[in-house]
Amino acid sequence: MDNVSGYMIDMDGTVYRGNEVIPGAPEFIERLKAKKIPFVFLTNNSAWSRVHYFNKLTKMGFRISIENILTSTTATVTFLKKHRKGRTVYPLGTASFVKEITHSGIRINEDDPDIVLLAFDTSITYEKMNNAYQFLIKGKELIATHPDDLCPTENGYDIDIGPFIRFFESMTGKKATVIGKPNPLMVKMAAETMDVSPDGMVMVGDRIYTDMRMAADSGIRSILVLTGEAKMSDLDGSGIIPTETVNSVDEILR
Repeated sequence: MDNVSGYMIDMDGTVYRGNEVIPGAPEFIERLKAKKIPFVFLTNNSAWSRVHYFNKLTKMGFRISIENILTSTTATVTFLKKHRKGRTVYPLGTASFVKEITHSGIRINEDDPDIVLLAFDTSITYEKMNNAYQFLIKGKELIATHPDDLCPTENGYDIDIGPFIRFFESMTGKKATVIGKPNPLMVKMAAETMDVSPDGMVMVGDRIYTDMRMAADSGIRSILVLTGEAKMSDLDGSGIIPTETVNSVDEILR
């Protein structure tokens, strides 16, 4: 891992699980800072805002700034403003998600939106799902913040957004536009955040189909950690070979 311009570091399953910090993760960040290597935390979890993640990481002992955090919500807002300028959305998301996108200037329309915007919605109801379905069969666009099937917790995993994407696609014939990892857009945004060349960046994460896939598709290096979803056996048949595989982030830069 020579000539690294910056590290993109996943959160859930990589530096913590639920509310439990993974041993050695804060020390890994301190090693990056000591070597003056830029880094950004990159998460697909769109249930919470950047401020929430900053507060969570700070309480866990990470000495960082809010500029060190990039979420799929941030990426989705950027995408909407650039590629769907002026269009309205019907959000399926938490109150925190809705607050963040509205504060970013995205307009919500609950009667006749242009887009059904699907996030990790831990408050989802039948009414919201049915409203979204009705909009989609009338021709509205489906956009999702990320594709993850599961969200790591301290006790295992919770259902994430992936099954809901497949539900809406199968019920309506729509194909979702998915913004978060593995979309290379996240690599570009992370490079801009750190003001570094994307060619020299390294992705650190626990998922093959998002973290490692994004690195492979973007032509950058990757480090798979085994503290989250992926196991060594999962690499067989995946078609993806990480640059390195380690037990945890605590082994990096030792």
